[in-house]
Amino acid sequence: MPRQSRLDVPGALHHIMVRGLDRKPIFQDDQDRQEFLTRLEKALERTGCKCYAWSLMSNHYHLLVRSGRESISTLMRRLQTGYAIYYNRRHRRTGYLYQNRYKSILCQEERYFLELIRYIHLNPLKAKIVKDIGELDRYKWSGHRQIMEGRSRGWQDVGEVLERFGHSMNEARRGYRQFVRDGLESGMDERWLGGGLVRSMGGWRQVLEVRKGSERWRSDERILGDGEFVQRALQQANEKLDQVDERRRNGWNIERLKEAVAKLFGIREAEIFGKSRFRESAMAKGVLAYYAYEKLGEQGASIARLLGISRPALTKAVLRGKQFIEKNDPKLIS
Repeated sequence: MPRQSRLDVPGALHHIMVRGLDRKPIFQDDQDRQEFLTRLEKALERTGCKCYAWSLMSNHYHLLVRSGRESISTLMRRLQTGYAIYYNRRHRRTGYLYQNRYKSILCQEERYFLELIRYIHLNPLKAKIVKDIGELDRYKWSGHRQIMEGRSRGWQDVGEVLERFGHSMNEARRGYRQFVRDGLESGMDERWLGGGLVRSMGGWRQVLEVRKGSERWRSDERILGDGEFVQRALQQANEKLDQVDERRRNGWNIERLKEAVAKLFGIREAEIFGKSRFRESAMAKGVLAYYAYEKLGEQGASIARLLGISRPALTKAVLRGKQFIEKNDPKLIS
């Protein structure tokens, strides 16, 4: 069974971390940082996701994001792929930019929302990029400055943070700054890098299997929350996996999907996989890519190989297929 999509539900809060390959820089200078933020803004607008905290270091970055009408994986595909192409072109390099996949931790909001904002925004200070809280107030490459100025960038949601610290703007900013300041006494708390209650190894199916037995796996944690929250998250993961299994029991696989898509567009199957520039072939690629990824749980890499396209091209194909399906409602797979 291929690795399943990351756990995500509309409105869920995620702490996202991305590192450069072999811990090498992913931001060389301010031009790179500004380019990244421009792309982040566009990705948030297109997906309806919200960003509450962010911090750009030299070889990694942190985001605290709430999923919107689109999933976190859609947001990150847009952001990661576009920025990597820009970075490689500008710095005349080839190959992967990031260390493995991005790390995304589903977070229990009531307990961890403010703690994660503080953790993320203190990164430049604790890494000694800035020397004190006053310099952090002015540091332009984290969301802390925007909160202290009391105004949103448009894509960073400042209001939802400040309203938790006071009724007036001045009171809220003072409360927030003191809260951040109080966090200086602790080190880089590993708790905010993932909860110890549930660990994922290769996907959510493995999480559920591990829960049934006594195995203990060492891998990326995927949930930060208490027992009840974990149980709810696992239930949602289980439901998603059950949907994939049911489709497969009903006979849906890649071969059947290819036949259905070719019939939908009135073309031969071979035309889906060729390099034809006809609109029907390009759209058929997109529809097949979307259904394979979202409904059958296929890995992006295997779909890209099947279609004979690159991973960046696959991202565009999935989006194109999604738009076609939303507009035309072909009802191939429910």
